[in-house]
Amino acid sequence: MSDEVRQFTVAPDDDGVRLDRWFKRHLPQVGFATVSRWARTGQIRVDGKRAKPEDRLLPGQVLRVPPGGDLPKAKTAKPRTELTDEQVAEAEAMVIVQTPAAIVLNKPPGLATQGGTKTHSHVDGLLDAFGHEPRPRLVHRLDKDTSGVLLIARTPGSAAFFSRRFSGRSAKKIYWALVAGVPDVGHGMIEAALAKQPGTGGEKMHVDEENGQPAKTRYRVVDRAGNAAAWVELEPLTGRTHQLRAHMAAIGHPIVGDGKYGGQEAFLTGSVSRKMHLHARRLIIDHPGDCTGGRKLDVTAPLPEHFAASMVQLGFDEAMSDAAPTEGPPPPSKEAKKQAARQHAKQVRKSRPPRRGRGAAATPSKGKR
Repeated sequence: MSDEVRQFTVAPDDDGVRLDRWFKRHLPQVGFATVSRWARTGQIRVDGKRAKPEDRLLPGQVLRVPPGGDLPKAKTAKPRTELTDEQVAEAEAMVIVQTPAAIVLNKPPGLATQGGTKTHSHVDGLLDAFGHEPRPRLVHRLDKDTSGVLLIARTPGSAAFFSRRFSGRSAKKIYWALVAGVPDVGHGMIEAALAKQPGTGGEKMHVDEENGQPAKTRYRVVDRAGNAAAWVELEPLTGRTHQLRAHMAAIGHPIVGDGKYGGQEAFLTGSVSRKMHLHARRLIIDHPGDCTGGRKLDVTAPLPEHFAASMVQLGFDEAMSDAAPTEGPPPPSKEAKKQAARQHAKQVRKSRPPRRGRGAAATPSKGKR
């Protein structure tokens, strides 16, 4: 245990991290109770000022840590997976754009984002192909059969930055889909709470307004192929599992190729591919630092072969959609809702009349004499 006061300079990768999280990363031997006590008694200082466990740090700030706890352990790199030449080529072929903070991929359909039981081929397993230290990491996911834009963070700091944008819903994601039939209303909002469907092992969602989590999806019909199918833009405003698939099936227009949610109705007659026709077409998200000159990261992913062929077969012209997000502020995040609720409760307490003390005389009632 150290018996001296120490000073640490906050690194760029710790930008925005909470003070207590900084200790968990760099001095894990110091528990939360100790951090809270040190903060409460003024023993922890950030740039010479008292700090709270929930305060967020900025790069370059100087953190004063009192005696106690070991010095930060030297981080040992996770052993890299030896990839074959074919796997390296597969990973590199997916790259759309690279920046100092991110690698943006065009994930093909049929490739899982992460591994699991009986899933050995996945994007996460190919990230060693990029040879960076620290290892790149996932910050969001796409379903196995969904193709399109997938953002990978290069460092822990950029991972935290991008994760906040996804959870805060400031990231704009636009999907293209082909659906069975044509929605009666050309554009609108689907608001239907979703929950895991009983008896499916958590692998399928269904609409459950009583017990489900709120879910919102904006949609717009771009074009139609008679009454058989439609090409739609989808913009998820929440991030529930299988949200787009469950929502389109709920309004009677399942995504073409999605037998799990649409059954036989999800497959068109003729030679249209039976694969899933759901593609993450465009991602617009804030980017850390000045490597984009203050601009947002705006990436578009080309369609996979089967989807492009179906578009041609059904007579759809890709130029009819620029996959632009709907203008307007994103829905409030969970934290913003909690803050609004606290403010509302505070206002209600202020508006209440003062309580009468126990010893106060009661106001005589105006009864008949």
